[in-house]
Amino acid sequence: MAKVMKLGLPKGSLQESTLKLFKKAGYQVSIDARSYYPVVDDPEIEAMLIRAQEMAKYVADGVLDAGLTGKDWILEQNADVHEVAELNYAKEGLRPVKWVIAVPNDSKIKGIKDLNGKRIATELVGFTRRYLKSKGIKAEVDFSWGATEVKPPYLADAIVELTETGTSLKANNLRIIETILVSTTRFIANKKAWQDKWKRQKIENIALLLRGALSAEEKVGLKMNVPEKSFKKVMSLLSSMHSYICGYQPDSSVAD
Repeated sequence: MAKVMKLGLPKGSLQESTLKLFKKAGYQVSIDARSYYPVVDDPEIEAMLIRAQEMAKYVADGVLDAGLTGKDWILEQNADVHEVAELNYAKEGLRPVKWVIAVPNDSKIKGIKDLNGKRIATELVGFTRRYLKSKGIKAEVDFSWGATEVKPPYLADAIVELTETGTSLKANNLRIIETILVSTTRFIANKKAWQDKWKRQKIENIALLLRGALSAEEKVGLKMNVPEKSFKKVMSLLSSMHSYICGYQPDSSVAD
């Protein structure tokens, strides 16, 4: 019986950027619009689309051998998983995301201490409660099912919301009073799967390719000298997103 590693791919905001990363790492992932089971061009990988908010729980429970999710959701669930690699990418670019406390521009709340006795809306309920408790703040933290930015001031005094650029907060006339968590994407593994020699090697290989693809994103170009007779062969062996040949000149001084 063929060995298979069960991999969770994030559905939602991270989905598109994750699939692009896998493609750059050399994997072809095909997804039917009505299916939660992507097909990977590696018969040893069995993939499933899972929301990032739930990923760590399923990996910790062993339903999945490995998966990709944010550090924020690992902390939210207190998930007991092995972190294989930090992958610094998000929905819109190669930078961390932030969970911030935001209030209306005209709110009298100036700092975190002003949240005592207030109502806060967020998806990150567990972590937010623990954070406020660590600061000695007693506030009511309610779970938000979405559209969190529109809840102040009538449905909440403040929100804890995820942001990359802050654009959405500004558009909704909100200002940030504190950042409570900076989060990046993590490649995580089930601890039992990590002890399995074959699965561990498989997971490490995927992590290596993903890290390589991300590292390549930060590179500008490759410059080399090659013999004229080998030029076309060398070019055929190099893969890149874009190819440019600038100022090519045959150089007889270059040895074979």
